[in-house]
Amino acid sequence: MGGTVLGRRPIGWAAVQARTGQRRAEVGPLIFKAVRNGRPYPDHGLSARDWAMIPPRQIRLDTLTTTKRELALDTLLAEDSTFYGDLFPHAVQWKGELYLEDGLHRALRAALQQRNVIHVRVLDLDALIPAVQG
Repeated sequence: MGGTVLGRRPIGWAAVQARTGQRRAEVGPLIFKAVRNGRPYPDHGLSARDWAMIPPRQIRLDTLTTTKRELALDTLLAEDSTFYGDLFPHAVQWKGELYLEDGLHRALRAALQQRNVIHVRVLDLDALIPAVQG
């Protein structure tokens, strides 16, 4: 395991931990930036038709914060999980952060297929209500 070079001697993580008292988290790569329960942004009132007017764009999964902590495994694994509703997940940009409002199952399915980018319809509330952010 490589490490930092101090002087001439390379040191590994164990030496850094012994000197600084730091502990390294043994966590694999993250799928989403964060997971939360609920929406921190104001209600936007968009209908399914309104969402359909927003063109999808590519978004990295690790830049999205989910607004749901739980999902239904049967929905995730269903072959027709994208048959009903919009084909693209919905996200809201609020105070510089991207929140995944709808499409958690689709996003997680993409991650399970080793994809780190998905097409998402993004509503930019930062541009629509800049005065509220204060």
